[in-house]
Amino acid sequence: MSEADAWLARSRRKAASASVGPYVEPVGRVEQAGDGIAEVSGLADVRLDELLRFEKGQFGFAQALDAERISCVLLDDADSVEAGDRVFGTGDVVRVPVGEMLLGRVVDPLGRPLDGGEAFTAKEWLPIERAAPSIIERDLVTEPVQTGTLVIDTLFALGRGQRELIIGDRATGKTTIAVDTIISQKSSDMVCVYIAVGQKSASVARVIKALRSHGAMERAIVVVAEAASTPGLQWIAPFAGFSMAEYFRDKGQHALVIIDDLTKHAASHREIALLTHQSPGREAYPGDIFYVHARLLERASKLSKVKGSGSLTALPIAETDAGNLSAYIPTNLISITDGQIVLDARLFYEGQKPAVDVGLSVSRVGGKTQAHALRDTAATLRLDYAQFLELEMFTRFGGMPDARVKQQLKRGERIRAILAQPQLAPLSLAEEIALVTAVQDGLLDEMPVTKIVELRGKLKEALTASAEDALRQIDATGRLDDAGKAQLRSMLKDLVQ
Repeated sequence: MSEADAWLARSRRKAASASVGPYVEPVGRVEQAGDGIAEVSGLADVRLDELLRFEKGQFGFAQALDAERISCVLLDDADSVEAGDRVFGTGDVVRVPVGEMLLGRVVDPLGRPLDGGEAFTAKEWLPIERAAPSIIERDLVTEPVQTGTLVIDTLFALGRGQRELIIGDRATGKTTIAVDTIISQKSSDMVCVYIAVGQKSASVARVIKALRSHGAMERAIVVVAEAASTPGLQWIAPFAGFSMAEYFRDKGQHALVIIDDLTKHAASHREIALLTHQSPGREAYPGDIFYVHARLLERASKLSKVKGSGSLTALPIAETDAGNLSAYIPTNLISITDGQIVLDARLFYEGQKPAVDVGLSVSRVGGKTQAHALRDTAATLRLDYAQFLELEMFTRFGGMPDARVKQQLKRGERIRAILAQPQLAPLSLAEEIALVTAVQDGLLDEMPVTKIVELRGKLKEALTASAEDALRQIDATGRLDDAGKAQLRSMLKDLVQ
């Protein structure tokens, strides 16, 4: 049989086995469209959160189901959806591409490139809504996340699998702490996902520029749903970013997710809820706003050995108004997370940066995740600093403090000086241990506070030159033996002199 005859025989068999008959596809109709919401009729079998496709190529998902209509949240090109347009059900939910090809890229919440780079083809897609790991699938949070910010790593240590809220007024350094944390991971095994929700284009551009200039973009994914995006894109952005990070967690790797910020995400949820005629509650938010954020942040976890020992750490950001932590969204997020880093506007304007309020901030994991050498060195640091702040307040009223109080005040000023840190300059673990050792051993007591900045700038070079063994121990194990401690102290004395 010739090749042509074989092809003809295959075609006849294929045609004979094909089912012939009418194909029925339900078609809906847009009754009304506006403000990123489309009211659709005629799709009786559509389920909640199902992805819908419009005849001009746009997509949306079913947010509310009524007896006669579906309220569909539009995901892109909302202005071109008009009344009378046809709508089709897909039988699927919103999915995003996941994988290593996203590293170093800037994408929108649907995984479409925004950085002008080459388009990519995803081998795997995951739904944006995924169940959080069950209790039996989780493990204890014991491994540290090195943020590079001294005040956090020493006083409010974070662990892999933790959820730590960064909260404060507008323009007090919340995003700076998050970006410094990402930069600190450029030489670690953590993949970072930065999710910008409702941010200005200029703010997002500054973050991307900082990550690229410090070489941290190669192991990071930036998901952007800026303020000009549709409410639907802003709403799905955190869920999409978590799915992208979970791909790495489920492979036994470690991921860090930063959501900037959940206050604007709550506003987009409220906007969608009011447009779809859901009943408003406190501050006009719908009753399920707590559930939305709880089911999102519960996806952060440290998996058990059976599940691969991967981890997903979440650093959500929230904005307060005039420092009001008792507002609706801040109290919700504080109760969901495992602690909060509170930034104080008064400290910020006084020049104490990062402006972390050590009285209101807390980590509910804390020292369990700290590197052993840092935990030993900083054991009394928080208590000493808290006592200094109290004594400083009382001495403002006058009076002559005794010698012991003068010494406490002198030591406290040095603690405050080492906790101050310029932005985009995260410290290594060895540098943090060295700074805390210097102040706790009293080596900085006679040094002018203005000179501590100069000492910090020379510290890295001095560690490499004169404390190689100590540096090697810290990098390898996070611990220091007696010989390493002695070498570190000797180097610090020489540096101070």
